[in-house]
Amino acid sequence: MDLSIDAGTLQRLEGIRALGASQIRPLGLEADRLGRPTPPEHPFFEMLVKAGMGRTRWGGETGGTTPGAPRAKVGSSRTTLCLAEEMSYWDRGVAVSFPGPGLGEPPLISMGTEDQKRRFLGPFADPDRARWGSFAMTEPGAGSDVAGIRASARREGNVWILNGAKSFAANASRADWIVVWATVDPSLGREGHRAFVVENGTPGVGDFQVERKMGLKAYESTSFSLVDCRVPAENLIGGEEHYARRAGFKGAMRSFNATRPLVAVMAVGIGRAALDAAAEFSEQTGLIGDQRIRDRLERVRRKLRSARLLCWRAAWLADYGRPNILEASIAKAAAPMAALEAASLGMEILGEIGGRGDHLIEKLYRDVKAMDIVEGTGQVQRLVMARQLVQLPRD
Repeated sequence: MDLSIDAGTLQRLEGIRALGASQIRPLGLEADRLGRPTPPEHPFFEMLVKAGMGRTRWGGETGGTTPGAPRAKVGSSRTTLCLAEEMSYWDRGVAVSFPGPGLGEPPLISMGTEDQKRRFLGPFADPDRARWGSFAMTEPGAGSDVAGIRASARREGNVWILNGAKSFAANASRADWIVVWATVDPSLGREGHRAFVVENGTPGVGDFQVERKMGLKAYESTSFSLVDCRVPAENLIGGEEHYARRAGFKGAMRSFNATRPLVAVMAVGIGRAALDAAAEFSEQTGLIGDQRIRDRLERVRRKLRSARLLCWRAAWLADYGRPNILEASIAKAAAPMAALEAASLGMEILGEIGGRGDHLIEKLYRDVKAMDIVEGTGQVQRLVMARQLVQLPRD
């Protein structure tokens, strides 16, 4: 496993650092103060599109930007993880609000037909404006246990009828389309899962509500309802032939195994920001002279660096098409805890200043808690790891 970072990625990281200091962090602080996401019409998003951001990973990274061309595998996720960590260092909420296909992209890439990739990811190859995609698995009664989803799907001729409720879908109300997971029969459990692309404006999808959160306020976490939502049959991801035994659930798990290292490395970015802010405050106040403070700061730094390597390992396996369920869960379980320790240490060092609610570390402390929840809670990751350890059957 090569741990080097190529020159192109290093150059992009420098650009993100400049953007982070000048715009990403100020936008994140503003959203936190106002208690609402950055509006989709904000000039910041238009600027990102003009700068070449918000594009899909699908398409010829090795052969230009022609949709459908083969894409380079080696190192591709490493680049994504490095950039995601750096953006999250400046503000993870703003990072998630960036235009792009979002978490809806992995299932389309791994499961979708060529026609579906062309229709739904093609507009993100060279977007003419800020565009978003979204992913909706979580429901009011089904979070980390995705096998428990109850949104229903039934076919009538050339359409599927969807009914149910979804929650905590990032950027859903502003998205061109949402990848929605539903079941054809709850009694089938995982075998009943299906994934659909629900396009913006489809009759029956609505009642979008932005959830109130304790942190990460710069992006919208949205709940919405599906009431006799009529989705064309050609929007069933992968088509009917894809859904052999457990294919739908396996597709969901492949998506999570690809995105969990990404979410985990975002936690590393938040942790780094908290660590740097704590070290800076310690130097300004003279606390850095205390050996115990220096020891705890260094201990947190070691844990964050270790967590980053776990994320890279999980992503490297995914790039080479190797099973990574265990490594993805290890990364997702470890990184948020290391980041939370960094933010908690920062709050201890701040003392009563941390209780005023106007310091960056206090904001990061609220932001980081969500990282142990999204994309599967830490408890669920430890269950996955334990099952792998003792070779316990999944069913």
